[in-house]
Amino acid sequence: MTAIGAEPPRKLNFLATSNAEELIRRCWRTALLLPGLADALAVQKADRPCRLFDITDYPEHDKELITHILGEGEVAGVAMLENGITAKMQEAVMAGVWRTRFTAAGGHLVGDYIEVGSIPAAVTQACSGLPASISHGAAPAGAMNVMPVLTEIGDRITRHRDSDPAHVITLSLFPMSPEDIAFLQNSLGVGPVRLTSRGYGACRIVATGTRNVWSVQFCNAVDTLILDTLEICDIPSAAIAAEEDFHDSEMRLREMEEAYFK
Repeated sequence: MTAIGAEPPRKLNFLATSNAEELIRRCWRTALLLPGLADALAVQKADRPCRLFDITDYPEHDKELITHILGEGEVAGVAMLENGITAKMQEAVMAGVWRTRFTAAGGHLVGDYIEVGSIPAAVTQACSGLPASISHGAAPAGAMNVMPVLTEIGDRITRHRDSDPAHVITLSLFPMSPEDIAFLQNSLGVGPVRLTSRGYGACRIVATGTRNVWSVQFCNAVDTLILDTLEICDIPSAAIAAEEDFHDSEMRLREMEEAYFK
């Protein structure tokens, strides 16, 4: 994973407490889940779909223990699906392991999954129906550089193929008037996915309403914008787990299983 700042502290101390001992004894489903997750990580590839583990019907004590085991890693976000379902995603402290909760209108939980992969399936599902073209009119009064930027975006999305490297347009390098920014945002539209990757600062990753066009903004520790970009790609690298992460996370899960569940 492309990290922004240092790795957050690992929040697994609960498992070493006396309160956890009784919870672990009751949670046989969780004990069976951990080796399954580790086995999935052992064979997972960056370009393969996620492997899903359904914990929707697990007892609450199992879900509580799973929450402690997974912790909270750097990446979190939300995806709005076409059927009105909202997917809330949180990466675990083990990169490449995700907790995704699906809720219907009113916040009713309809699905709770652990996913092993580069990015939760809901992200690509939510973006799959977006148009792969831009429609816009003439430049507004006060515009400076928005039309060349839109031309470049239009050219790149036409030529983009799955798994192509990202093409980055650094908006911070262009003189852009408020009219430019407003026209660019209106032309690209608002997309269904928002992700955040946190370290010392934060990276905000937002899908536009145009397929494969993402707003990626890097901020420092006091939330000041330091780099404003558009990426034409499948998913920006700042959000996804890399293949080497899967091996590290597998080892951590197996160590945890050996220490607390044997």
